Amino acid sequence: MQPSGFDSRQNYFQLFGLAQSYRIDIARLEQDYRMLQTRIHPDKFAHLSDTEQRIAMQHATWVNEAYQTLHDPLRRARYLLTLHGVDTQEETNTAMPLDFLTAQMEWREAVVEAQQGRDIVALEKLEARMRHATREFEADLAIKLDTEKNFDAATALVRKLRFMEKLAEEIHSAYDAIES
Repeated sequence: MQPSGFDSRQNYFQLFGLAQSYRIDIARLEQDYRMLQTRIHPDKFAHLSDTEQRIAMQHATWVNEAYQTLHDPLRRARYLLTLHGVDTQEETNTAMPLDFLTAQMEWREAVVEAQQGRDIVALEKLEARMRHATREFEADLAIKLDTEKNFDAATALVRKLRFMEKLAEEIHSAYDAIES
């Protein structure tokens, strides 16, 4: 048994009735997600056979994955590129412009220095700079994906955003180390 109107062959954007675009209406995504979850939650199918319950669970898992992918800007960009047949090669292509590589080293050194100096204020300033740079990359990514359809440039931005994601993790780890 499959919930009515549910088609797992749809891509994530189709599932939520959204245009296949980097810029999406997050509030609408969240609203549609909640609506879908009420229709396909596995508890609604608890009275059915084990096979039908397993299918319901698979559908719920797929909807959750779709929501998480579209809700996260970096995952959404990767997914869009995948839909266009583009592999971001994040694990194998580490080529970056020299100025970005230099900035990476400076950011990492600043995190280490702040952690070693137990300097929360320095971490907060670094985190603010990192968030600002991330927003700029995301704005540029929206243009590259939605307007220009420049997938090579978008791929380079995804790799930069992946670094920013790792930097955010390092900053949060530094906060934890200082607070413990």
